[in-house]
Amino acid sequence: MTSLGRHGRAFASAAFLLLLIIVVGAGVAVLPTFSHAQSTQTARAPVGGRFMLQAHDGKVMTDQDFRGRFMLITFGYTWCPDVCPMALSTMSEALEELGKDAEKVVPVFVSVDPKRDTVSRLDAYVEHFHPRLVGLTGPKPMIDKTAERYKVKYAMVADKDGDPDGYTVDHTASVYLMGPHGEFRVKFMYNIDPEAMAARIREALAE
Repeated sequence: MTSLGRHGRAFASAAFLLLLIIVVGAGVAVLPTFSHAQSTQTARAPVGGRFMLQAHDGKVMTDQDFRGRFMLITFGYTWCPDVCPMALSTMSEALEELGKDAEKVVPVFVSVDPKRDTVSRLDAYVEHFHPRLVGLTGPKPMIDKTAERYKVKYAMVADKDGDPDGYTVDHTASVYLMGPHGEFRVKFMYNIDPEAMAARIREALAE
C-alpha cells in the first residue's frame, strides 16, 4: 500500500472518526454481515466476523475488503519485544515459501494497543516484515469487538517503575487463517515453523 502524506493522513483520520460516529450512532447492524459458509466452527462460537478498522495507510477497511482471498491474521502491538516480531516473521517466511500461491493470501496485523499504535507508527512498523502486510488499528471499543470475535484476549500490564506509557500488553499470540468467505480455517501457534505453516496453508488453498 502507498503511504499517505501528513495532510492525507489527517484527512483520513478525520474521515474515520466521522464514520465511527455514524456507525456507533446507527448501531452495529450497519456493519457488513459475516458469512458462515464452509466454517469449521460451530454456529454458537465462530472465530472471526465483521470489523471496521483503519489501515496503516489511513484507509478505512472492513472484513469485506478481504473477501475472495485468504487472510492470515494475528493480533499484537508494535512495542512487543519478541512474540509479535516472531509471529510476523514466521508469517512472512511462510508466504515466501508459498511462492506464487502467496498472492491468494493477505497477511494482517491488528494492534491491541491503539493508544500508542497510531497509523503512522503502524506504517513504519509493517515495513519491517512482508511487503503486503496490512496493519490495522482503531478506537479501543472497535479493537475490543474485533479481538472478541477472534477469541483473542489481551490485558495491559503496568510499568513497574510507574511510567504511564511504559506498559506492556499480554495477548493471545495465535495466527489465524481465514478463508475467502471469511470463514475460519486454521489456528496456528505463534512458534510454528514457517515451513509447517506454509504446508498447511497450501492444503487449505487446495481444498
